[in-house]
Amino acid sequence: MKRIVVTVVAAGLALSGASVANAAPKPTGFQPKPISWGQCANTRLQGIGAQCGLLEVPLDYAKPGGKKIKIAVSRLKHKAPDAKYQGPLLINPGGPGGSGLVYPLLSRSIPADVGDTYDWIGFDPRGVGSSEPQVSCDGDYFAPVRPSFVPETRDIEQAWLKRAKDYANACTAKYGELLDHLKTTDNVNDMESIRKALGEEKINFYGFSYGTYLGQVYSTLFPDRMRRMVFDGTVDPRRVWYDANLDQDVAFNKSIKIFFDWVAKNEAVYKLGKTGAEVEKAYYAKLAELTKKPSVIGAAEWNDAFVRAGYYVYGWADVASAFAAAVKNGDLEPIKGLYENSNGTGPGADNGYAIYLSTQCTDVKWPKSWVKWQVDNWFTYNRAPFYTWDNAWFNAPCLNWTGEAGKPVKIDGRKTQSLLLIGETYDAATPFEGGLEVRSRYPNSALIEGVGGSTHSGSLSGVECTDTAIFDYLATGKLPERKSGRRSDLQCDPVPAPDPAAAAKTSASAGASRSLIPTAGTSRLLVRD
Repeated sequence: MKRIVVTVVAAGLALSGASVANAAPKPTGFQPKPISWGQCANTRLQGIGAQCGLLEVPLDYAKPGGKKIKIAVSRLKHKAPDAKYQGPLLINPGGPGGSGLVYPLLSRSIPADVGDTYDWIGFDPRGVGSSEPQVSCDGDYFAPVRPSFVPETRDIEQAWLKRAKDYANACTAKYGELLDHLKTTDNVNDMESIRKALGEEKINFYGFSYGTYLGQVYSTLFPDRMRRMVFDGTVDPRRVWYDANLDQDVAFNKSIKIFFDWVAKNEAVYKLGKTGAEVEKAYYAKLAELTKKPSVIGAAEWNDAFVRAGYYVYGWADVASAFAAAVKNGDLEPIKGLYENSNGTGPGADNGYAIYLSTQCTDVKWPKSWVKWQVDNWFTYNRAPFYTWDNAWFNAPCLNWTGEAGKPVKIDGRKTQSLLLIGETYDAATPFEGGLEVRSRYPNSALIEGVGGSTHSGSLSGVECTDTAIFDYLATGKLPERKSGRRSDLQCDPVPAPDPAAAAKTSASAGASRSLIPTAGTSRLLVRD
């Protein structure tokens, strides 16, 4: 979801996806033109022989003859004989707002005898990346130093409310009507247009984080068009989107404590404390110091740099080393580097964030009363202080967002042929309950649990038990045996925590970073080689 989910999803509105009727219109007979394929601009896509092109679709599917926009699509064609061809496999990395154009590279993580039987289809959702237009409202919105997140004074609160309102207004001024048509249902209709343009009867789908919600909505509205699906880091359809963010706040407080425990376990390396409680105390002491006296970064940037450790184990060694440099030597440059690596500035740097808001703020109606936000977030902060106000201000532009809000689709998987779900027990961006809920709605599904893990969307990271089940499913459609009750069906090891000594020899910055839109854990596989 956002940020990814992570992300990062949202919190407090009593609008359940289970309580309303399917509200999204299906495409009104729109028939797209075939995609004109050519060479990809991305050199790594060129290296695997992928093709790229633009698909023209309606801005508003209720007016198929009206204004058009373009969706950037990539394709790595199957290499197996046509008799073994299993159709196109569309991939969405999450967000909303994550760029998926490069994701045919994910095929390298699948054994060739399986991966070569699919056409791997990446795409940038409307408004994202290479799609046209690309949405960017204020590329310097995340430039440091920003106000501290916790609104302990009225001045801090008013500063953040103004920042959030100004960002929403900037988006309105630049994009106007476009903001009405960046919902999940619009992206689902674009997926259906991709299917039509490819000339295929059915698609397969691999969704990470928010991508799992995209898959839920598509398979609900077009169940006869979906063949096989893999969901990794599953969104709870009952909680979109305000409530889901509050759920995340509590979950991140748990996951960051798991990280602090790991740092304590490696006290000989980092020397930040022998217990998780001691490490946590060091974190909050530096946070308080930067709240009173910002330096090259402030308290907000300090918090943001650590959120990645709540998302994934991949960058733990990087964060811990920067943490130690700040506490022991007063050197904040490593933490600043982590923050800047995840949150760039300049033209287009906010593309993922702008689309995240454009989708989440209009998928459903958000509370417009700041009093409700105050009550919900102070209540949550009192028991989960690590992430609550960071997350609240990230979503605060929804208070003034002008795009027309819709209603959530009632997710119904009874007609879906099959679904493989994956999640870790303490995933903070998409808490495990989401996987259990979706499993209950899709009778032809099975859920793999990375027991005790806290990594978000970490499939295809080398955990043999999980990866083998994915390979088997993509090869034959075989699911783990479904068990009775509200529980996982297959228990596997989680993505392993790093070895600090080994991590010191290779830069972890090439691993999965938080970014504004936390993409799947597998993104680290895509960027490493």
